[in-house]
This record gives sequence, C-alpha cells and structure tokens, in this order.
Amino acid sequence: MAKAKFTTSQDAITAILNESIPLFAKNGFSGVSIRHVSKAVGISIATLYHHFPDKKTLYLKSIERAFSDKAEGLTDVNNTPGTKEERLKLFILRFTELMSGDPNFRLLLQRELLDADNSRLQLLAEQVFKEQFQNVLNLAKEISPKCDPHLMAISIVGLILFHLETTPIRMYLPEGREEHNQPEVIAHHVYVLLTEGLLKNGGLKCSD
Repeated sequence: MAKAKFTTSQDAITAILNESIPLFAKNGFSGVSIRHVSKAVGISIATLYHHFPDKKTLYLKSIERAFSDKAEGLTDVNNTPGTKEERLKLFILRFTELMSGDPNFRLLLQRELLDADNSRLQLLAEQVFKEQFQNVLNLAKEISPKCDPHLMAISIVGLILFHLETTPIRMYLPEGREEHNQPEVIAHHVYVLLTEGLLKNGGLKCSD
C-alpha cells in the first residue's frame, strides 16, 4: 500500500484521529494496536509514534476529538440567553441531535464504561468531559435546587443516552415505533418528563 503524504503535521494528526476513532469504537482499546492504526492511515509506525507517544495517548485524543464538536455545540447552548426552561429544552435537543448523529462516539463511551479502567476513566473525566459536565451541573442546580445536582445532571444525560443506546432493540418491544428514533421526538419526551416532575409546583424534592 502506498504511504500517505501530508502537507503539515496537523494534517497527519487529523488523518490519524479520523482513522483511529472508528477503529477504537468497533474494537475497543485492547482490540486496536498501533500497527492497525498506522496501516489504516497509510503511515509507518515510527511516524505515528512521532505524533502520539503511546496508544493510551492516541486513544484519549481520539475520544477528545470525537467529543469536540459536541462540546462546541453545547458551549453555544450554554451561552444562549433565556429562561431556565428554554435553556434546558435547547440543551436536551442539541445534546440529543449531537449524540444521535455520532454512533462512533457512543460506542467509544460504552466500551470505556465496560472496560472500567480507572486510570483512563479519570483522565477522560478530568481532561475531556469535566467542563461540559460542569455546565450541565450548573443547569441542574437552576432547574431543581432541591435535588442533588450531580445526580440530576447524570439523570438528564442518562435519559437521553439510554434512549439512543436502546435503539436496536426498542423497535421489537411492544408499541415501539420508527418515530421514537427521531432526535426531536426523544428530546421532546425527555424535556416533558423532566419539566413535569422538576419545574412544576416549584420543583421536585429529591431527598428526605
């Protein structure tokens, strides 16, 4: 196979990450080697190591790259003025759209949770997801001040992700419909579910 040639170092990094993301999503961290990635990109192993010192760094950067467009989109939502209800509705819709459009990222996240490697999970939490989770945490404090904000933030994200993760089986369950896979339908359902419980009558009390 002909070796790939890149004009700049950034072009090479982009090409490497573009190939590594689907490889890690399909096969997991342990199922992908540096050789697999270098072959997919069309570069030597030495060239790949020039840009990424080890597989763990490449893996973390792959997840970071896969999450980058979502982080950018969610930052735009957090900077949008409006009531807490309007910002919650917009966040849920944008997050659902972004996540539903990227099965590779969802697979990466699922595989990482299943692998349960504490060192990688800590790095991901601190280096990739921390800023955006803090934004969800702040929103959770606004919409439901009587609830534990960490648990509420996890619940908001989890409601959306579980709908997407169960897409392959939901159609075979009673009353499953094709429209249930549409991001706007999922987002509206989650928003109504949350607002009926959290924002009505001054908010739900989540603890004794």
